[in-house]
Amino acid sequence: MGDTLNKLAKRARSLDNTEIESGGENMGVKAVVEDILPCTAMVLIEICTIFLTIMASTTMSRLGMSPFVFVVYTNALSSIILLPYSFLYHRRDKIQAPLFTFPLLLRVSLLGLVGVTIAQNLAFAGLSYSSPIVACGMANQIPAFTFILAIFLRKIKVDLKSQGSQARIIGSLISIMGALSITYYKGPVVKQYSPFFLQLARPRLLAVFTSTHENWVLGCFLFAAASFSLCIWNIIQAGTIRKHPQVMKIVFLYTLFGTIQSAILALLMEKDLRVWRLELNMELLVVVLTAIFGSLIRSSVQMWCMRLKGASFPLFFKPVGVPTASTCGCLLFAETFHYGSMFSAIICGLGYYTTLWGQLKDDETNKNIKGSTSTTSDEKVPLLQEKEVEEEEEEEDSPV
Repeated sequence: MGDTLNKLAKRARSLDNTEIESGGENMGVKAVVEDILPCTAMVLIEICTIFLTIMASTTMSRLGMSPFVFVVYTNALSSIILLPYSFLYHRRDKIQAPLFTFPLLLRVSLLGLVGVTIAQNLAFAGLSYSSPIVACGMANQIPAFTFILAIFLRKIKVDLKSQGSQARIIGSLISIMGALSITYYKGPVVKQYSPFFLQLARPRLLAVFTSTHENWVLGCFLFAAASFSLCIWNIIQAGTIRKHPQVMKIVFLYTLFGTIQSAILALLMEKDLRVWRLELNMELLVVVLTAIFGSLIRSSVQMWCMRLKGASFPLFFKPVGVPTASTCGCLLFAETFHYGSMFSAIICGLGYYTTLWGQLKDDETNKNIKGSTSTTSDEKVPLLQEKEVEEEEEEEDSPV
């Protein structure tokens, strides 16, 4: 009997150890899927964005491609890709909301105007006058601009005693200081320390980091205007998605409207029809890669990460472009890269994270307030009901 119990105990311990090991393996796989993969994916997305930005800068500076034509071609190809993809993406949705209603078409046309026609044309025009490091720095102004715009529109109330509001104010000031610094102070040129550095003067140069017809201040102002336009676009998009939750169909529609509007703008800006001709060289490659990456890869990865980690998760990786662009500038484009641009972009990134932390802190505070309010109301209801029951019983017991 004792031997039998000992055997059963050993078997139970071995089963427990097996379950623990399998559970540990499952937990390890879950940690990889939920933590490591989303972070890696978002870092790769930002790195690819910077490399595509450098390639786009090259096509405009070296090959002379018009930024307005570039926006038209990339969004036209994105619309073609998104047409089947959006319907396949939402094919299992139980409720298929009507798309061709006047209020929705008005909203998506406005989204296309602000997010594509205005923001993208301003951004790529700014890129043709400056460099990708300026693009990274100015893109980090979006939380600060959104906070300032929300104050003017009275969407939020600023409480100077709360940590969230204090952080958002400080972060906005840091971001604005970084933007002014990146606009008016380029700093000394990075010196060439290695013969492996690529130089802008070399005729066989395949990529450039800054525009050959450089107008730094104008490029910075164009990027700032593009970032402010994106803040307005985010507000319009949030309201549209709340009413029409089929996200990819909305993306397809506003991309299509933005393509049509951008084509009209390009025809007005570019009088020479020869700028519309695409050669079988880097121009076509950059247009195709930008369209595929922007319409399919980046949007799909971001939505997957948001489902796993929350809506604010992709925002934390936006400043990754600063060290990526800095590394590219230092290693490959030493003579066209400036210390002032790098340090100013880092300041913008610090302001970005400070403002974002304050926003998340305010959101957490508001959720706690709503939760405590609902809990208090839930506690009050039974007490009121008990009081009403007692009053009814007293009325029944009292003589007429």
